[in-house]
Amino acid sequence: MIAVIRTLALLAAAALTSATQLHADATEAERDQGRQVYDDYCVSCHGRDMVNSGGATFDLRKFPKDDFARFRKAVLDGKPPAMPAWRDRLGDDDLKLLWAYVRSGG
Repeated sequence: MIAVIRTLALLAAAALTSATQLHADATEAERDQGRQVYDDYCVSCHGRDMVNSGGATFDLRKFPKDDFARFRKAVLDGKPPAMPAWRDRLGDDDLKLLWAYVRSGG
């Protein structure tokens, strides 16, 4: 039983490491595509290059670079009252590209 638990823990750790590595190793093309998604959905509130002078929106350059789960939840579910939920408009591929761009810092 302990061997099974240990194996499951190792598999979970490997999956988490792979997911983190995937995000860390975004290619320039993925960041560019992510910027296009950002320009389509985010720029009007978060500003060009994630800089919104004078707005009350969150500075995405300060978003924790290791917290994809939080980012995903915020984007898909929104952040009331100001940020809309994008669940019906952004798929997983767009979300991953957007994350690559946000992680790059703009």
